[in-house]
Amino acid sequence: MHKIYQSIVDNIENVITGQSYTIRKLLAAFVSGGHVLLEDLPGTGKTTLAKTLAQSLQMKFQRIQFTPDLLPSDIIGVSIFDQHDKSFHLHKGPVFTEILLVDEINRASPRAQSALLEAMGEKQVSIDGARYPLGDFFFVIATQNPIDFHGTYPLPEAQMDRFAMRLSLGYVEAESEVAILSMQQQLTKAITACASRDDIQKLRQAAQAVSISEELKRHIVDLVRATRNTPGVEMGASPRAALTLMKAAQALALFDDMPMVTPAHIRDDLAVPVIAHRLKLDSQARFGGEDSEKVVKEILKRIDSPI
Repeated sequence: MHKIYQSIVDNIENVITGQSYTIRKLLAAFVSGGHVLLEDLPGTGKTTLAKTLAQSLQMKFQRIQFTPDLLPSDIIGVSIFDQHDKSFHLHKGPVFTEILLVDEINRASPRAQSALLEAMGEKQVSIDGARYPLGDFFFVIATQNPIDFHGTYPLPEAQMDRFAMRLSLGYVEAESEVAILSMQQQLTKAITACASRDDIQKLRQAAQAVSISEELKRHIVDLVRATRNTPGVEMGASPRAALTLMKAAQALALFDDMPMVTPAHIRDDLAVPVIAHRLKLDSQARFGGEDSEKVVKEILKRIDSPI
């Protein structure tokens, strides 16, 4: 299983350089069945990363640019009446894919944003009273700019909780940026697929079989529950956060070719990207300069590692 994972990483890093940390977390979310929110500045490679992942796995890829005038039907599709056979026919929207890039998700109205809730949570959409299943590998990568709030609609807590992780690519080191310039001369060739759907299914099954001790399960629950009674936190993380943390940790242990989850997978690798975006701070904490990532790091300091 480690060889499959490494081949995917190597393939993506042929295009996306200097982002090993984020690629590792992104694949952990994908293998564990979650979705990812990429919060970053423009031009850092978010779209390229999503496309490269889809091409590496030979999966269908669609992109939706969220705008203020976007309608739910532009996302999920619509039934149109055909005059010839006197019946309605479904015209599927871009959500009917495997890897879906939702660009600038906070640019669209809450009504449009909500069209993704059912798709992300249940891998299905409802159109005119009928339910249509999405594929087993349906995976949403949504992006938003963390500093441009003009004309945006903040994601509601229910939607933030649907994302397994919030990640950031950020700016790479100077050497990696030079490599990006050099690589542009070679990107005319298509990216070669390096794994199949069967490979991904095997990775998912193997990740679920990775052992995790009862002590670490309790540690996960303690971390999540601590967010609910921390001063300055108006709304803590849900039980879904604990489940996501466990599943993603199992995936990382598999990637590391380890038989069981370690405290480092939970505390060092995943606690912040899995929990922080689910917290809602009260106004006093926000005005005082607190942010959700700081809160999670303080909780990690307060709660000792089980080993």
